[in-house]
Amino acid sequence: TIPPVTFIAGRTLIAGGILLGLIRWRGLAMPRGVVMWRRFIIQACLNSVIPFTLIAAAERSIDAGLATILNATSPIFTFLLTALITRHEPVTLRKLVGVGAGIAGICLIVGTEALGGIGHQLWAQLAVVAATVCYAGAAIFGRNFRGLDPMVPAAGSMVCGAAILIPLSLVFDRPWTLTPSTESILALFGLSVFSTALAFSIFFRLIHTLGSVGTTSQAYLRVPIGVGIGAVFLGESLGPSAWFGMGFVVVGVAAMTIPARLAKLAQ
Repeated sequence: TIPPVTFIAGRTLIAGGILLGLIRWRGLAMPRGVVMWRRFIIQACLNSVIPFTLIAAAERSIDAGLATILNATSPIFTFLLTALITRHEPVTLRKLVGVGAGIAGICLIVGTEALGGIGHQLWAQLAVVAATVCYAGAAIFGRNFRGLDPMVPAAGSMVCGAAILIPLSLVFDRPWTLTPSTESILALFGLSVFSTALAFSIFFRLIHTLGSVGTTSQAYLRVPIGVGIGAVFLGESLGPSAWFGMGFVVVGVAAMTIPARLAKLAQ
């Protein structure tokens, strides 16, 4: 009952307000330099404005479990962008095998839909993949905020995201004409507080401690959790190609991340 642009505008506004309040309560201050705020704008586009809106729009026609599987490929795109552009993390054979498995999983899921023609679900699936590429870019670009308290870039990017999305919401959705349900409003606040304000504070801390690929490595846990929640609470079920695709995605992400993390723990 809330259109995607307005929904994400509200999500970023509420999360940004919460984070600014916490920053003030902790006695911290937001940066004032133009360069840093320009980085916040870029981070907002990569980490919230584009991917949040694409996923919100896509989930109007595809299941949450399927969106979770496709979104779980973020480490694969993070690795590819790292290898092709920034080259700040090593390229190994194991990671290349993981990339191959992950891409095979995407092809199994999206390719099956494509065989039936370019329908609405195909565009929704491709929108989630595009959002995942944005997340990968955000994980890499987030390295530019080293030295800042994790809440600062989280708040800055949320405020910038809200500043971009609110005018678009006013123009395209005319939110004053909407009659959102109680369930939608509760979902909006839940996403804003837990999946945005809290999650992004953790995200920027992990960027500093684990690196971009390491931070996105939680994706192999996201798959069974997301699919499980979709099945239990939303009554969703996956088709055969989605199950096979999920298997390839989990194997691919695990091959890229678990051995590296275990090796670090062993040292």
